[in-house]
Amino acid sequence: MHARYFVIKSNSELDLRRSLKHHIWASTDMGNKRLDKAFRENRPHGPTYLFFSVNASGRFCGMAEMQSEVDLSRRSTVWAQDKWNGVFQVRWTFAKDIANIYIRHILLANNNNKPITNSRDTQEIPEGPGRQMLKIFLEAPSCSTLL
Repeated sequence: MHARYFVIKSNSELDLRRSLKHHIWASTDMGNKRLDKAFRENRPHGPTYLFFSVNASGRFCGMAEMQSEVDLSRRSTVWAQDKWNGVFQVRWTFAKDIANIYIRHILLANNNNKPITNSRDTQEIPEGPGRQMLKIFLEAPSCSTLL
């Protein structure tokens, strides 16, 4: 199995709560294209995981798996701002808070060796650091501001 991993940065914790409730997500046009391409390419080989963080929150707050291609013709009305085109299905695996202090040691070679905490929306995470993030989410105690 070969998983792919991405950072998702949200402007709104409310959008994450709505994603948990409705099992969908939407990104920017560029982000949707990047995620859709990765999902299509990787679907025969393994899952595409998304690690969520709210901008300026100082933490990551969950992980979901992409469940569908991005439907660029579809729009959802659940988001805090009415500016997101394209929707795809997600299955939330974890809704738990991981403070940046516990993950800032994870550096991304494909982002000038910057810490994962300095990533932009839809930044791909190489497999090694992606597995590190997954392990941290697996082992961290359940504590979430989203639930």
